[in-house]
Amino acid sequence: MKTLREYIEDAKERKVAIGHFNISDIAGLKGIFEAAKELDLPVIIGLSEGEREAVGTKNALQLVKNLREQYDYPIFLNADHTHSFEKIQEAVLAGFDAVLFDAGKLSLEENIEKTKEVVAWVRKTRPEVLIEAELGYIGSSSTIMSEVPEGAAVNKEDLTSPEIAARFVKETGVDLLAPAVGNLHGMFKNAPNPDLDIERIALLRDATGVPMVLHGGSGIKDVDFTAAIQNGIAIVHINTEIRLAWRKGMEKALVEKPDEVTPYKLLLDSVSEVREVVKERLALFNNMI
Repeated sequence: MKTLREYIEDAKERKVAIGHFNISDIAGLKGIFEAAKELDLPVIIGLSEGEREAVGTKNALQLVKNLREQYDYPIFLNADHTHSFEKIQEAVLAGFDAVLFDAGKLSLEENIEKTKEVVAWVRKTRPEVLIEAELGYIGSSSTIMSEVPEGAAVNKEDLTSPEIAARFVKETGVDLLAPAVGNLHGMFKNAPNPDLDIERIALLRDATGVPMVLHGGSGIKDVDFTAAIQNGIAIVHINTEIRLAWRKGMEKALVEKPDEVTPYKLLLDSVSEVREVVKERLALFNNMI
């Protein structure tokens, strides 16, 4: 089996994207894995700090590792949105394949300084682990929004600049970059998410030379996904859509099975809803529809 690094480089070359989907429980993981396996595509499972607290850092690793080994399948694990050096260490030492050190809300100088420390330690400890950093603040919560998060980069002048991105990558040595290009974490309640700045994505690709990650994928238009992937995005993060699918399935189960009290039977509808959302997204990211 190829490494995650090799799968990402392959996606970058072929102008497709690997889907990154967050989980909070086994039902979500089951739905995501079934979708990826059906389409025979690599997939990344992500857990933020809060999600790792819910599932357990070592538990999450064992669940994904078991699927990888049992089915000889390219399913990988990322420590998503990690804000402290201690939590980075925890994930790396546990055995995660990749980590996202998120200091995007800090000043550029602070972000560079702290990210350099993380990169130096990871390279010394487990050099095979991929290190991602966020440059530009795009909000921090995968929820349904009624307004733009305070401080989020939505105006053109606030998006990640190619010049700053090139400096950031050169000075920190990160493997992957998550820029602010019009994307936001979460979804708007009664409106589509903002359009992506596709030209900016292409400029960032050329300036940095590293694969780029699109966060806040939930709610983005299909045409924007396709254009972003064609212009340098190699990984797309989806979380809010997964949470909505999980809830839709659970609400359906509670209505249709009012007397059922067996948790795994109620969760079957959540698994099904998650699976369908992931299949649709993976097919789009890989030019299969």
